[in-house]
Amino acid sequence: MLRKLLTAIGLVTASSTIANPTYVPYSSEAANSFYNLLFCDEPAAFSVKSGVDPTPWQATLFSTPADIPALEALASDTTQEGRTRYLAFSRLRHLGVSVQPKILLGAIVEVPLRGGLDTLAAFTDGGVRYINQSGKLVVIEGVASFLPIVQRLLSASEATVARIGPSEKPRLAPPKEGNIRLTFLVSDGLYFGEGPMSLMQSDAMAGPIIQRATELLQAVVATGEK
Repeated sequence: MLRKLLTAIGLVTASSTIANPTYVPYSSEAANSFYNLLFCDEPAAFSVKSGVDPTPWQATLFSTPADIPALEALASDTTQEGRTRYLAFSRLRHLGVSVQPKILLGAIVEVPLRGGLDTLAAFTDGGVRYINQSGKLVVIEGVASFLPIVQRLLSASEATVARIGPSEKPRLAPPKEGNIRLTFLVSDGLYFGEGPMSLMQSDAMAGPIIQRATELLQAVVATGEK
């Protein structure tokens, strides 16, 4: 079922350079910026701000001319944040450099509710980002208790990534109420899957991802309540 849903929204098996729009699903400008940065499809948004020294990864990512060996090292550095590695892979692909496909770097789950959009993201470094439907932001970094929960979500996601491919189309607007969208940051591009929540929960590929995402969300909410 998920494969049919993926096909319906235009998934293909090759990636290309795409002009990606930004979206404003929240009333807060900060929440909207936070939301769009999750998907890493506008690398310029991660560039060095005027008057600020670049971090080592920024210096590598935006080097002119491009330092391909350094970019390859950054992309393969498992100590880096998943989004940083994804950006490095993206620049390599943009430069025409072949990259190893199917390396999962992050998973993002979007669920529209009556009060707004709930967005949960987890990355290979163990970092978690959550935007509540109200626009409240939660950032979790370096919390050991979250690492196994994140890994379970990513492991479930890897099984789906192995069976689908990256999209050549720009990222879509947030899903409509009743649907759920799964987005995967992968070395060879962004992968998407979307469909009705009632169907996706029982799907052989999507169901385990939703279950693990729910487990992670419960842990995030519990942390906020302490």
